[in-house]
Amino acid sequence: MNVLAHQTSRRGFLQLTGAMGLAATLAATVSGCASRDNTTGTSQGPAGPLAKDGTLTAAISYELGTNGYDPMSTSAALTIAANWHTMEGLTEIDPATRKTYPALARELPTATGTSVDIALRDGATFHDGSPVTADDVVFSFERVQDPANKSLYAQFIPFVDKVVKKDDRTVTLTLKHPTAVLAARLSVVKIVPKVAAADKKSFDAMPVGSGPYRMTDNGASSKQIVFERFDKYTGPRPARAKTMKWQIIPDAATRTNAIQSKSVQVVDSVPYLSVDQLKASSKVESVQGFGLLFAMFNHSSGNPFATKENRQGFLTAIDMDKVVKTALLGQATPATSFLQEGHPDYQRAKTVYTFDAAKAKDIFAKTGLKKIRMLCTDHDWVKKCTPIIAESLKSAGVDVDFVEKKSADVYNTIDGKPEAYDVVLAPGDPSVFGNDPDLLLRWWYAGDTWTEQRMHWKGQPSYTKVQELLQEALTATDTAAQKKTWGELFDLLSDELPLYPLFHRKSPTAWDPTTLVDFAPIALTGLSFVNVGSTK
Repeated sequence: MNVLAHQTSRRGFLQLTGAMGLAATLAATVSGCASRDNTTGTSQGPAGPLAKDGTLTAAISYELGTNGYDPMSTSAALTIAANWHTMEGLTEIDPATRKTYPALARELPTATGTSVDIALRDGATFHDGSPVTADDVVFSFERVQDPANKSLYAQFIPFVDKVVKKDDRTVTLTLKHPTAVLAARLSVVKIVPKVAAADKKSFDAMPVGSGPYRMTDNGASSKQIVFERFDKYTGPRPARAKTMKWQIIPDAATRTNAIQSKSVQVVDSVPYLSVDQLKASSKVESVQGFGLLFAMFNHSSGNPFATKENRQGFLTAIDMDKVVKTALLGQATPATSFLQEGHPDYQRAKTVYTFDAAKAKDIFAKTGLKKIRMLCTDHDWVKKCTPIIAESLKSAGVDVDFVEKKSADVYNTIDGKPEAYDVVLAPGDPSVFGNDPDLLLRWWYAGDTWTEQRMHWKGQPSYTKVQELLQEALTATDTAAQKKTWGELFDLLSDELPLYPLFHRKSPTAWDPTTLVDFAPIALTGLSFVNVGSTK
C-alpha cells in the first residue's frame, strides 16, 4: 500500500492507502499533535538494559512502491519510513514527538528577511564515505525544484527562490518572502550526494544518505529490508542498535501472528478487530492523527454536486457515529474541522455536520437529487465504511450506485474525466510530509491535479478565495495572524466542501515492551525506530 492518493498525471503524487501519518511539523515551536488512547496491553515488565549491538525487528504492512527509495520522488509509505532512518534534510521532524530539530544544519534556521545562511554540522558524512558539502545541498534542492523532475516535494517549498553555495560548509537560501514554517518545511528536501545520485536507477534502488542507518537490503527480492548502523554518523539521532530488519507483511493475519509469536518486536497497522486479542501478549496503542477518509465532490457544470446544498446534504445524511463505532470499532473521530482535534492549530470549523436524516431528506427533495455515483477505494477498512454511508444516503432518499476499485484505478478512472463520477470516498494523509496547516491544505486545495483534474473546482470563486488565504497565511510572520487566517480557511472549506474529511483515523501499533527501549507508536503510516534501542 502506498501513502497517499495515487496521482497518475505526475510521477510524484502518491498512491493513497490509508491513514498515513508521517511527518514534518509546522515550525520549530510545534511539538506533539497526536492524542493517544489510554495505555493498554501486556502487564509484562519494562525493557532491560540496552544492547549496544542489538537488533530491531518489525513487520510493516505496506509494500514497496513502484518508484523506489529516491527521496525526490518516493511516495510509498514503506519507502518514506525507511528514508526516515537513512536520509537527512537540513532539518528533520521526529516522527513520534513531531518536534523539528536541526539535522544536517548546525542549528535550526530562522528568517525574518528573505535571505538566510545555513551552516552544515561538523563531520557530516554520506554512507559512501564522502563528506556532505554545500554543493550537495545546492544539488539536492535544484533537483527537487527542477520542473523536469516533477518532484512532488517542490510544491512544499514554494517560498524558496534559490539555494547557493556560500562556502564549502555553508549555503544561502534566498526566499521569495519570509515564512514561519521555514525550519520544519526544509525537512522535505533530503540531502543526497551529487555523484551517487547521478546514477538514477541505482540510487532509486539503494540510495545513499547521511542518516544513522544505511540500507544493506532493499527488500525487493527478499521481502525484508535490512539496515546496519552507520558508525560515521555525527548527528543528533544516532542509531541505538546495530541492525534493523523489517519484514514486509501486507497480510493482517500474518502480521498478527508475527507479533504474537515474538518473531518481531513491532507491527504497524494492527487490524481493529485484533486490538483486544493482542493486548494479552503485547502493548497496543492507538494514536490519533490527521489521516482521514475524505469525500471529494465533482464540481463540474451539470453534476449534481456542483450545487453546494447537495454537498452539504451529503454530509448531513451520514450517520458518522455509526460509521466510526460499527466499521472502525471506535478507532476514529468524526471531523469537526479540516484538522483533527488535538492538532496544535486545530480550530473548530464554523460548520460542523451532524447526522440529521430528516434535514438531509428535505435538502435533497428541494434540489431534486435522487441518484448519485459513488466511487470508493477498496482498502479493507474503507470497505467497512462505505455500505453504512450508502445506506444513510438511501435513507435520505438518494439511490447510491457505488463502485469499489483499487486506489490507483480510482484516480485512473477520474483524472481529467468530469463525466466519470459524482463523489469519491478515499483515504489520505499528507502529514507524512509535514504537519503544518499550510502543507496539509495545499496538498488538496492548491495543486492543479486535485483542484482541476479531479474536483473540477479550479476557477470558482471559492477556489480563488482559498488561494488568497493560503498565500496570506504562508507569508504571515506573526503566528496569531497566521492562525487566524487558517481559521478562516477551515470555516470556508467547511461551508463550500470541495473535498472534506469525514473522520480522522487512529493508528494502532503493537509492540513488545520487554525488548524495546524508548519505543513510541506514531500517528503516521509506517514505523519509526528513531532513538529506539533493543535489549537483544
